[in-house]
Amino acid sequence: MYAIIETGGKQVKVEEGQTIYVEKVEAANGENVTFDKVLVVGGEDTKVGAPYVDGASVTAKVDKQDRGRKVTVFKYKPKKNYKRKQGHRQPYTKLTVEKINS
Repeated sequence: MYAIIETGGKQVKVEEGQTIYVEKVEAANGENVTFDKVLVVGGEDTKVGAPYVDGASVTAKVDKQDRGRKVTVFKYKPKKNYKRKQGHRQPYTKLTVEKINS
C-alpha cells in the first residue's frame, strides 16, 4: 500500500516503514505527525482525491530535525567590482512512515 501526500509545497510518495526527508515540520524528535493532505491512496483498490481523499491520513514519526549541506550562492558582475558570497543550509525533517489510514 502506498500514498501520495502533500507537505512543504511538494508531493511525496510514501509506503509504510519508509524513511523520507521533507521540508521542516514543526515537531520534536520522537513525536508523531499526521498528514491529512493525501492525494492518492493506492494498493489493491486505488482512491484518487479531488483534490484530497476524504478520511485518509498518513502517520509518521519524527526521527531527526537537521539542516542540509551548505549551498554557496555567489553573485558576480564583471568589470563592476561587484561580488557577493553567501551560504545557505536548508532545514529538513527525517520521518519514518508508520501507518497509512484510508
